[in-house]
Amino acid sequence: MSEKQPSFSIKQWSEDDRPREKLLNKGKDALSDAELVAILIGSGSRNESAVDLCKRILASTNNNLSALGKLSIKQLMEFKGIGEAKAISIVAALELGRRRRGEEALQQKKIESSHSVFELMQPIIGELPHEEFWIVYLNNSNKVIHKNQLSKGGITGTLVDVRLVMKTAIEVGAVGLILAHNHPSGTLKPSEADKQITQKLKTASESLDIKVLDHLIITEKAYFSFADEGWL
Repeated sequence: MSEKQPSFSIKQWSEDDRPREKLLNKGKDALSDAELVAILIGSGSRNESAVDLCKRILASTNNNLSALGKLSIKQLMEFKGIGEAKAISIVAALELGRRRRGEEALQQKKIESSHSVFELMQPIIGELPHEEFWIVYLNNSNKVIHKNQLSKGGITGTLVDVRLVMKTAIEVGAVGLILAHNHPSGTLKPSEADKQITQKLKTASESLDIKVLDHLIITEKAYFSFADEGWL
C-alpha cells in the first residue's frame, strides 16, 4: 500500500506561508509580491502552496509586476494550479493597480515638467500593445482639466479632427495643450507623422491663443519630449 500524501492544511503552515495572517499581524508592507498575489488566488495545488505557485509565476516575468500585468488570462492558465477564476482575479487586481496610478497622477495640482506628463500618461498608454494618441488640456495654471483619446492604432494615414480638438479646448476653457502618444515598439525616435501632427495642431491652436506646450512619445519606462529637445 502506498503512503498517503501529506496534507497541505493552511493551519499547519508557518506564518510566512500564510500571507493573510502575515498581513494582519505585520501590515501590508511586510508582504512580498508573491505573497500579495497569493492572497488573490487563495490557494495553491495539492503539492504546492499558493505562495510557491505565485513565486513561480513571478519568476517567469523576472519578478516584474508590469510584465505580469501584461499576461492574458489564457497565459496565466498555462501555470499548473491556475484556473480561470484565479487568472481573472490576478488580471483584475493588476488592472486596478494600473488605474490607481493613473488617478494618482491626475490628482497632481500642476504640470511642471515633461516628467510630470509622463507620470500622468504612462499608466494609460505606456504598456499598450497598440498605439494611441491623446490630448491633455490645461488651464492657465497648468492644471489638467481634461484629457481624451484622439486616435487609436497609430496616426499614420489617420485623419486628425483638428476642429474637434479645438472645440473641446474651448468647451473646457483650456489655454494649453499637451500631445502624447505611445510607441509599442519601444523606440523614442519621432516619425515624420509625429512631427506633422505636432505642427498641424500647433498652427491650429495658435489662431485661438491656445499653446501646444509639448508632445511626448511614451514607452513603458521612458519618454521623448518635443519641448525638452527644442522641437516646438
